[in-house]
Amino acid sequence: MSTLTFEALGKSYGDTEVVRDISLTIREGEFVSLLGPSGCGKTTILRMVAGLVEPSRGRILIGSDDVTRLPPNRRGLGLVFQSYALFPHLSVTENVAFGLRRRKVAGAELDRRVREALAMVRLATFADRMPRQLSGGQQQRVAIARAIAPRPRVLLFDEPLSNLDAQLREEMQIELKRLQRDVGITTLFVTHDQGEALTMSDRVGVMARGVMQQFAPPEDIYHRPATAFVAGFIGRPNRLAGRVVRRDGAGGRVRIGDRVELAAAAIDLPDGAAASVIIRQEAIRLAAVGATASPSDAPDRVPGVPGTVLLRSFSGARVQYVVRVAEGVELVAETGSQGAAADLAPGTAVSLNIPPEAVFAMPPEEPAP
Repeated sequence: MSTLTFEALGKSYGDTEVVRDISLTIREGEFVSLLGPSGCGKTTILRMVAGLVEPSRGRILIGSDDVTRLPPNRRGLGLVFQSYALFPHLSVTENVAFGLRRRKVAGAELDRRVREALAMVRLATFADRMPRQLSGGQQQRVAIARAIAPRPRVLLFDEPLSNLDAQLREEMQIELKRLQRDVGITTLFVTHDQGEALTMSDRVGVMARGVMQQFAPPEDIYHRPATAFVAGFIGRPNRLAGRVVRRDGAGGRVRIGDRVELAAAAIDLPDGAAASVIIRQEAIRLAAVGATASPSDAPDRVPGVPGTVLLRSFSGARVQYVVRVAEGVELVAETGSQGAAADLAPGTAVSLNIPPEAVFAMPPEEPAP
């Protein structure tokens, strides 16, 4: 088990910077996810760690060892690909044994380590099956067993759950977190799915345009976003152009359009400044005008914002509403699919409760270079 450190790590292709001076340390046994949209640089970082892409600048250290220029087979890594990359003509046992044989492990030691790896991923009874006889989730676990059998110093995951259906993906998130905790290997996980990153990680690095926007525990990423990009990328955001009305301590008030004024818990802009106002859909509470809301849905300190339901969309556990709150200003609000607010028809007059903690007034994002 080792730390994984990036020192001013960067990668350029010609004049295009795809990774810009990333410096951080992943602690021993820590599960860290790199999260961001396609093209943000997260996969390039993983490939630099794996030795598949050469950095343009900076260093990569595993423990105290500088591995920046070492070939992949000398870095002590386990890598799980998006495609699993199982050998179709080899049994589960032989797939797991493949990397061990290349490391000259043989005999009883080979058998023991294969059995241990399969037991860790709960596939001991599938040892003699071929990959085609396995489900997608089982194939994924074989790939993980093959990666951990050589006892790597660092484990790398390249969007390993993206090919699974939604239900299996959620099950595998729990399995991966349990396995990583049990094995204790320092893990770097690359994903574009915020649910995966927040669910499994000890810390999350959110990236955009090659820059690390924030590196922090999931709770901080969600509740205390450091940039407008993070606030708008995490959760289900309403993103609106606004202006700071006034500062009041750490927070204050912002205006959207001509009529809608909201309290925000944190504002790092001067009075009168243009702001990117981000409001989490899932934090908005709404009730039909005249309905009695529970105290948790309508705290006395937050006045309601009047609006009219335009659209209703049912998705099982949740219901989404598009609500017009002013001319040219619409908000999407999300609520549970049971309760008084779950069946509001278009045209219903509603009151929206928007707590200050759900409103982020950030500097407007700079356009992509």
